[in-house]
Amino acid sequence: MNTHYHPKHECGVFGVYGHPNAAELTYYGLYALQHRGQESAGIVTAKDDGKPFLAKRGMGLVGQVFKEQDLKELVGTRAIGHVRYSTTGSSTLKNAQPLMVESSRGQIAIAHNGNLVNASRLREELEADGSIFQTTTDSEIILHLISRPNPAIAGGSLAQALSRVHGAYSLVLLGENEVIAARDPFGFRPLVIGKLDDAFIFSSETCALDLVGAEFVREVAPGEVVVADEGGLRSFKPHAETAREALCVFEFVYFARPDSQLGGRNVSHARIRMGRELARVHPVEADIVVPVPDSGTYAALGYSEQTGIPLDQAFVRNHYIGRSFLQPTQLIRDFNVRVKLNLIRSAVQGKRVVVVDDSIVRGTTARARVTNLREAGAKEVHIRVSCPPHRFSCHYGIDFPNPKDLLANRMTRQEITTYLGADSLGYLDVDGMVRACGLPAKKFCLACFTGDYPVPFTPEDDKEVLERRRERTVSLVPEQETRQGFLL
Repeated sequence: MNTHYHPKHECGVFGVYGHPNAAELTYYGLYALQHRGQESAGIVTAKDDGKPFLAKRGMGLVGQVFKEQDLKELVGTRAIGHVRYSTTGSSTLKNAQPLMVESSRGQIAIAHNGNLVNASRLREELEADGSIFQTTTDSEIILHLISRPNPAIAGGSLAQALSRVHGAYSLVLLGENEVIAARDPFGFRPLVIGKLDDAFIFSSETCALDLVGAEFVREVAPGEVVVADEGGLRSFKPHAETAREALCVFEFVYFARPDSQLGGRNVSHARIRMGRELARVHPVEADIVVPVPDSGTYAALGYSEQTGIPLDQAFVRNHYIGRSFLQPTQLIRDFNVRVKLNLIRSAVQGKRVVVVDDSIVRGTTARARVTNLREAGAKEVHIRVSCPPHRFSCHYGIDFPNPKDLLANRMTRQEITTYLGADSLGYLDVDGMVRACGLPAKKFCLACFTGDYPVPFTPEDDKEVLERRRERTVSLVPEQETRQGFLL
């Protein structure tokens, strides 16, 4: 059981075309995108002379996976990179990306952020047709589709592949002569284009462009494929236009780094406005506003500004947490909560405290925080959340738990308040959240709050579907064929 449960985002992707230090740039780009995935990291590079791609992948953080010698060996002027949090496919080295294959189309490598909702059906179809899979990720399905286009259908192999997959994808691909970026027609996950001297950069977020000194050019549009090759940058849209866009609103609430830009809007400013909106709908008389670092910091600032209640950083975050391999006994659960956020007792003693967080999913950690505040002598504890209650699971790349495990599905707001041990509880409403982001509601996917899913899915197509397929083992050789010497 994950006691400090925060919804996780699948991945961060980064690509470079036409730079002598492509691997080093990608390394720093991934460093800036580390918040999007901490389970594995990888870089694949290519020179312009048709030699085999070079790759380095490993489990852990970017700084743990790559050493100076690795970057020296990853020669080439083109590179793509990936940091991963597993959504489809378990957290193992074989599922680390970028994935790389040799095919009739030449060498291809792919880095994927998002989640395909028809992965299981496509994989069954491909396996029935003879495809052999090495991983349990949905990203590998895209590679198989690219490598076997239908000559009877118009359009190139990538366009054909993307027409078959449904759901969320922001991709960077490395080909024999190019680096390609592609975004699904709804634009669930962000993807941007940058320029550094004569090189082109693709990135999940603008903060990575800032770190490598690249100039922001524009976002990859929903449904767009952008190709960087010796001719420069070219673009095409292989899909029919969709009636709406569906950028994940949780990028603004939690995932994206506060120094990134989404849809031309700065993320930190949007979070401050969420805090202001939250203060308008759920004011309370209190002595201090305390953010839950780091995700609640900017919303707490907005709440403080709107109400005039002083902000106090009473929770101190430990940034150097490793993974705990101890079994989750109650003692360890309590330790995990306290080791990540410790409380300055003198800041809260005898005071009425407003705690501002970005979300409450299962409620385990929020409850432990309230307990800590009570133990430290807080007079009152008021919880304020800068997004609406989560009631629905995500099928587009966020690891929200089963809806039955979502606190807001199991309890009324008053019951949640009692469960947390708080004096009051207030969530931001959908309209206020969208207003704070500064973009029209029709631009966002709000499914985890509203249940309005832009892309249909079947309930069995959850993130574990390809793992479960692996468990359904079948004998390779029927008993009768073995007796007849089938293997001889």
